[in-house]
Amino acid sequence: MNFINGAELLEYCEKENKKISEAMFERETTFLEQDPEKTRAKMKKAWSIMQTSAKKPLKENIVSMGGMIGGESRKLHTLRENKKNLCGDVVSKAIAYAVGVLEVNASMGLIVAAPTAGSSGVIPGVCCSLQENYGFTDEEICQALFNAAAVGYLITRNATTAGAEGGCQAEVGAASAMAASAAVELFGGTPAQCLDAASFAIVNILGLVCDPIGGLVENPCQNRNAMGASNALISAELSMAGIKSITPIDETIGVMYAVGRSIPSELRETSMGGMAVAKSACEACAACAKETQK
Repeated sequence: MNFINGAELLEYCEKENKKISEAMFERETTFLEQDPEKTRAKMKKAWSIMQTSAKKPLKENIVSMGGMIGGESRKLHTLRENKKNLCGDVVSKAIAYAVGVLEVNASMGLIVAAPTAGSSGVIPGVCCSLQENYGFTDEEICQALFNAAAVGYLITRNATTAGAEGGCQAEVGAASAMAASAAVELFGGTPAQCLDAASFAIVNILGLVCDPIGGLVENPCQNRNAMGASNALISAELSMAGIKSITPIDETIGVMYAVGRSIPSELRETSMGGMAVAKSACEACAACAKETQK
């Protein structure tokens, strides 16, 4: 069994009465001839790494290689524990865990690039928060991650998840779409609702540029992971409420790819435009360089 776009995936799920996660697992183990037990074990390992990277900043003082981020996750958790957070508990946890993963990544720690290192906080942030607040088991989360993988595969096959090619909309946007779809499946949504949520998530971040300060995956990448996590939850809720996407996922992915190709090169991970050339950003880079030379 194989599928190359969202329409084929949805048709198969509806015909066979399967979840997207089940269809993706079947593709991995039949079309790609992967051993079922090893495939589940790999996903379980990936989830374990996601959990560790999301929660490590709460136990250790982490300083990034560029020195621009570190300690943000702990500050967000403290704000929530003191009941001074503006967002609800699910969103507050999701963004705190999301920024924490970026701290680990920027300090050369172990993360899961899902789909990229620069967007690696979105899916762990959403899944860790939902597990803590709604009691999903590790097995249920791992199953939902196959759903996320299906959406990531669709985007990678038909567009891109590289910031250098499509801007941050291709990185954080893809991660947000993957997380949104997985969240809908966790809450019993249909395959159609999952793909609508993924479509919403991409549309909401359409046109987002990639402008890492100093060429480092630190700032504004960290904050955008927080935004991506919250966007995933918003998109999932829209779909679960019965709101349908005007454009099917395949069209949305196509639009995202076209927009990405039209973004100037200065705004596609070259650090030659956007926030990367702001006066204070350049000063931060200079300070970072001096510390490195000591």
